Amino acid sequence: MTEIEPVVYVIDDEEGIRFAIKNLVESAGLRIELCSTSQEFMKKHQRDAVGCLILDVRLPGGSGLEFQRDLAAAGVEIPIIFITGHGDIPMTVQAMKAGAVDFLTKPFREQDLFDAILKAIGRDRASRQQHLEGTEHRKRYETLTPREREVMKLVVAGLLNKQIAAQLGTSETTVKIQRGQVMRKMQVDSLPGLVRIAESLEVLAKSTSSSS
Repeated sequence: MTEIEPVVYVIDDEEGIRFAIKNLVESAGLRIELCSTSQEFMKKHQRDAVGCLILDVRLPGGSGLEFQRDLAAAGVEIPIIFITGHGDIPMTVQAMKAGAVDFLTKPFREQDLFDAILKAIGRDRASRQQHLEGTEHRKRYETLTPREREVMKLVVAGLLNKQIAAQLGTSETTVKIQRGQVMRKMQVDSLPGLVRIAESLEVLAKSTSSSS
């Protein structure tokens, strides 16, 4: 599947700042959407496109930090780069703790902003890929029978076929067949690969909580 062109969004009520950032972003061959308000951003935002948001701390009728919280509450996941002419340490700490990629004080160096943009886009791309893989792993896991899920949990816990057979009250040959089915359905060819998928699905965590 071809990735939709990454989008850099800007929310700043200063026209001069918006167009200065526009020139920088377009010089790097990236697409940019300029917004003067958070409402305008919500109308333009494409959830299915990789991107990032350059957000001024001071917004008309509110603050960028409040909008950051609003986006998180609404389930809108987009890496944020804060820019401000009135930054302080507590504000920076608050933004970074909430997941901001960077916090730049005006006037900032173009290279610093450009580096932050590349970092943010990379973070968003990696997050989307991880989510996509997790969804695919879940679909595969759901094709397993209840017994195959039991076998998978014991396999990733490090038990040998003989030990699994004893624990489940079945034969080692049956476990070997079921283990092969698990590997085939989960589309992995090694134990480390199966363990990574199990960890991503929190199968081990669920197994531990259910047995405690």
